Amino acid sequence: MTTTPLTRYDRSMLRLMNDRRAAVWYATAARRRLTVVAHVVLSGAIGGLMTHFCLAEGEPLWTVAVTAVLYFPWMVATGLINGATRGLLELRERALDERQSAERSRVLARAHRVTTLLLAAAAVTLLITGGTAGVAPKAYAAPLLIAVLVVHWMMPLWVAGWRAQDEPADEDAVGGGALEL
Repeated sequence: MTTTPLTRYDRSMLRLMNDRRAAVWYATAARRRLTVVAHVVLSGAIGGLMTHFCLAEGEPLWTVAVTAVLYFPWMVATGLINGATRGLLELRERALDERQSAERSRVLARAHRVTTLLLAAAAVTLLITGGTAGVAPKAYAAPLLIAVLVVHWMMPLWVAGWRAQDEPADEDAVGGGALEL
């Protein structure tokens, strides 16, 4: 932690992000990665439904209802990833220790590299599609760019959840506690 004193907000967020009541849901790497995959799938489904709503003729309202239903598991998955990373991306810099600050920098750098590749792929896709069709696919340009923007926004969370390490075993539970004389 830095020498800047924590505010009441910082302390409450630190308590919230270190609350271990839901730890069983992300206690292993497989569970954390499953949560990240579920979050990616839910984000894609929500984005696809929103795109369908905007591009479909007749404005199908069922997409709004399904999107609203999918938001709840999406928010739960977001909370689980934040809990698994102990708020690595949600806490202010002054609430992180040196190891967490370094990990945040690594996560953001990796997420930036992945997002750059996705932006390049989106641009190439639009150029190739426009080149083969003879005209730029204007109807799909905005949804594709919005999707890449959402991925850019969520990628640090996904990378942090994917890279999160297992919690160290409790010494008292393993039997490595102090010896009684």
